[in-house]
Amino acid sequence: MSEELLADLKKRMAGSLDALQREFKSIRTGRVSTDILDGVRVEAYGNDHMPLNQLASVSVLDARTLGVQVWDREQVKAVERGISESGLGLNPVVEGTVMRIIIPDISEERRKELLKVASKHAENSRISVRNIRRDGMEAIKRKEKDKEISEDEQKRFSAQIQKLTDDFIKQTDEAFAAKEKDIMRV
Repeated sequence: MSEELLADLKKRMAGSLDALQREFKSIRTGRVSTDILDGVRVEAYGNDHMPLNQLASVSVLDARTLGVQVWDREQVKAVERGISESGLGLNPVVEGTVMRIIIPDISEERRKELLKVASKHAENSRISVRNIRRDGMEAIKRKEKDKEISEDEQKRFSAQIQKLTDDFIKQTDEAFAAKEKDIMRV
Protein backbone atom coordinates (compact mmCIF):
# COMPACT_ATOMS: atom_id res chain seq x y z
CA MET A 1 0.00 0.00 0.00
CA SER A 2 2.74 2.47 0.93
CA GLU A 3 4.74 1.53 -2.18
CA GLU A 4 1.69 2.61 -4.21
CA LEU A 5 1.70 5.92 -2.32
CA LEU A 6 5.38 6.45 -3.20
CA ALA A 7 4.67 5.68 -6.87
CA ASP A 8 1.76 8.15 -6.83
CA LEU A 9 3.90 10.86 -5.21
CA LYS A 10 6.64 10.29 -7.76
CA LYS A 11 4.12 10.56 -10.61
CA ARG A 12 2.70 13.80 -9.19
CA MET A 13 6.17 15.31 -8.71
CA ALA A 14 7.12 14.33 -12.26
CA GLY A 15 3.95 16.09 -13.45
CA SER A 16 5.06 19.23 -11.66
CA LEU A 17 8.45 19.06 -13.38
CA ASP A 18 6.77 18.48 -16.77
CA ALA A 19 4.58 21.55 -16.21
CA LEU A 20 7.72 23.58 -15.44
CA GLN A 21 9.34 22.40 -18.67
CA ARG A 22 6.24 23.46 -20.64
CA GLU A 23 6.33 26.89 -18.97
CA PHE A 24 10.01 27.26 -19.81
CA LYS A 25 9.34 26.42 -23.47
CA SER A 26 6.97 29.37 -23.70
CA ILE A 27 9.63 31.81 -22.48
CA ARG A 28 11.36 33.35 -25.46
CA THR A 29 15.15 33.24 -25.51
CA GLY A 30 17.70 34.42 -28.04
CA ARG A 31 17.20 31.34 -30.23
CA VAL A 32 14.24 30.88 -32.53
CA SER A 33 12.06 27.90 -31.66
CA THR A 34 8.60 26.81 -32.75
CA ASP A 35 7.84 26.29 -29.04
CA ILE A 36 7.42 30.07 -28.72
CA LEU A 37 4.01 29.81 -30.39
CA ASP A 38 2.77 26.77 -28.39
CA GLY A 39 0.61 28.89 -26.13
CA VAL A 40 -0.96 30.97 -28.92
CA ARG A 41 -4.74 30.65 -29.13
CA VAL A 42 -6.80 31.69 -32.14
CA GLU A 43 -10.49 32.53 -32.31
CA ALA A 44 -11.58 30.49 -35.34
CA TYR A 45 -14.53 28.49 -36.71
CA GLY A 46 -16.78 29.91 -34.00
CA ASN A 47 -14.66 28.17 -31.35
CA ASP A 48 -13.36 30.31 -28.58
CA HIS A 49 -9.58 30.14 -28.83
CA MET A 50 -8.24 27.06 -30.61
CA PRO A 51 -4.53 26.18 -30.32
CA LEU A 52 -2.51 27.53 -33.24
CA ASN A 53 -1.23 24.05 -34.10
CA GLN A 54 -4.79 23.01 -35.04
CA LEU A 55 -4.94 25.72 -37.73
CA ALA A 56 -1.41 25.94 -39.09
CA SER A 57 2.03 24.40 -39.14
CA VAL A 58 4.95 26.31 -37.65
CA SER A 59 8.53 25.97 -38.83
CA VAL A 60 11.90 27.65 -38.36
CA LEU A 61 12.89 29.37 -41.62
CA ASP A 62 16.26 30.74 -40.50
CA ALA A 63 18.09 31.87 -37.37
CA ARG A 64 15.65 34.71 -36.65
CA THR A 65 12.50 33.83 -38.60
CA LEU A 66 9.53 31.55 -38.03
CA GLY A 67 7.15 30.50 -40.78
CA VAL A 68 3.46 29.82 -40.17
CA GLN A 69 1.59 27.96 -42.93
CA VAL A 70 -2.16 28.42 -42.39
CA TRP A 71 -4.13 25.50 -43.82
CA ASP A 72 -7.42 27.34 -44.41
CA ARG A 73 -7.22 30.61 -46.35
CA GLU A 74 -10.32 31.86 -44.49
CA GLN A 75 -8.47 31.73 -41.16
CA VAL A 76 -5.35 33.73 -42.10
CA LYS A 77 -6.64 36.97 -40.51
CA ALA A 78 -7.71 35.13 -37.35
CA VAL A 79 -4.28 33.46 -37.02
CA GLU A 80 -2.53 36.80 -37.62
CA ARG A 81 -4.67 38.44 -34.94
CA GLY A 82 -4.06 35.56 -32.50
CA ILE A 83 -0.29 35.86 -32.89
CA SER A 84 -0.33 39.66 -32.65
CA GLU A 85 -2.52 39.62 -29.52
CA SER A 86 -0.65 36.77 -27.81
CA GLY A 87 1.47 39.12 -25.70
CA LEU A 88 4.70 37.78 -27.20
CA GLY A 89 5.50 41.04 -29.00
CA LEU A 90 5.47 39.37 -32.44
CA ASN A 91 4.15 40.92 -35.64
CA PRO A 92 3.56 38.47 -38.50
CA VAL A 93 4.04 39.52 -42.12
CA VAL A 94 1.34 37.88 -44.25
CA GLU A 95 2.13 36.54 -47.73
CA GLY A 96 -0.95 34.63 -48.91
CA THR A 97 -1.46 31.73 -46.49
CA VAL A 98 2.12 31.93 -45.21
CA MET A 99 3.26 34.23 -42.43
CA ARG A 100 6.80 35.19 -41.63
CA ILE A 101 7.57 36.19 -38.08
CA ILE A 102 10.91 37.89 -37.52
CA ILE A 103 12.04 37.43 -33.95
CA PRO A 104 13.75 40.61 -32.70
CA ASP A 105 16.86 40.49 -30.55
CA ILE A 106 16.18 40.64 -26.84
CA SER A 107 17.52 43.59 -24.84
CA GLU A 108 19.44 43.07 -21.60
CA GLU A 109 16.53 44.57 -19.65
CA ARG A 110 14.06 42.14 -21.29
CA ARG A 111 16.39 39.20 -20.55
CA LYS A 112 16.33 40.14 -16.87
CA GLU A 113 12.52 40.31 -16.94
CA LEU A 114 12.36 36.88 -18.59
CA LEU A 115 14.74 35.55 -15.95
CA LYS A 116 12.39 36.78 -13.20
CA VAL A 117 9.48 35.02 -14.92
CA ALA A 118 11.49 31.79 -15.20
CA SER A 119 12.51 32.09 -11.55
CA LYS A 120 8.86 32.47 -10.53
CA HIS A 121 7.90 29.35 -12.51
CA ALA A 122 10.74 27.39 -10.89
CA GLU A 123 9.69 28.51 -7.40
CA ASN A 124 6.08 27.52 -8.11
CA SER A 125 7.33 24.09 -9.17
CA ARG A 126 9.35 23.75 -5.94
CA ILE A 127 6.28 24.74 -3.90
CA SER A 128 4.19 22.17 -5.76
CA VAL A 129 6.75 19.42 -5.04
CA ARG A 130 6.85 20.38 -1.35
CA ASN A 131 3.04 20.33 -1.16
CA ILE A 132 3.07 16.83 -2.66
CA ARG A 133 5.67 15.82 -0.04
CA ARG A 134 3.43 17.22 2.71
CA ASP A 135 0.48 15.18 1.42
CA GLY A 136 2.64 12.04 1.41
CA MET A 137 3.97 12.64 4.92
CA GLU A 138 0.45 13.19 6.25
CA ALA A 139 -0.76 9.98 4.59
CA ILE A 140 2.14 7.96 6.07
CA LYS A 141 1.55 9.41 9.56
CA ARG A 142 -2.15 8.60 9.25
CA LYS A 143 -1.31 5.01 8.30
CA GLU A 144 0.93 4.68 11.35
CA LYS A 145 -1.71 6.21 13.62
CA ASP A 146 -4.31 3.76 12.24
CA LYS A 147 -1.83 0.93 12.94
CA GLU A 148 -1.61 -0.01 9.23
CA ILE A 149 2.20 0.35 9.36
CA SER A 150 4.75 0.29 12.17
CA GLU A 151 6.71 3.28 13.43
CA ASP A 152 9.87 1.95 11.75
CA GLU A 153 8.03 1.65 8.42
CA GLN A 154 6.68 5.18 8.85
CA LYS A 155 10.21 6.50 9.37
CA ARG A 156 11.52 4.52 6.39
CA PHE A 157 8.75 5.78 4.09
CA SER A 158 9.20 9.34 5.37
CA ALA A 159 12.90 9.15 4.50
CA GLN A 160 12.05 7.81 1.03
CA ILE A 161 9.53 10.63 0.48
CA GLN A 162 12.13 13.20 1.55
CA LYS A 163 14.73 11.68 -0.82
CA LEU A 164 12.18 11.77 -3.66
CA THR A 165 11.42 15.41 -2.86
CA ASP A 166 15.11 16.32 -2.78
CA ASP A 167 15.63 14.64 -6.19
CA PHE A 168 12.79 16.59 -7.81
CA ILE A 169 13.87 19.89 -6.22
CA LYS A 170 17.36 19.25 -7.60
CA GLN A 171 15.94 18.54 -11.09
CA THR A 172 13.91 21.75 -10.86
CA ASP A 173 17.02 23.73 -9.91
CA GLU A 174 18.98 22.16 -12.79
CA ALA A 175 16.18 22.99 -15.27
CA PHE A 176 16.14 26.59 -14.03
CA ALA A 177 19.94 26.88 -14.29
CA ALA A 178 19.81 25.64 -17.88
CA LYS A 179 17.00 28.08 -18.75
CA GLU A 180 18.88 30.94 -17.05
CA LYS A 181 21.95 30.17 -19.13
CA ASP A 182 19.79 30.03 -22.27
CA ILE A 183 18.07 33.36 -21.50
CA MET A 184 21.27 35.23 -20.68
CA ARG A 185 23.17 33.95 -23.75
CA VAL A 186 23.64 36.86 -26.13
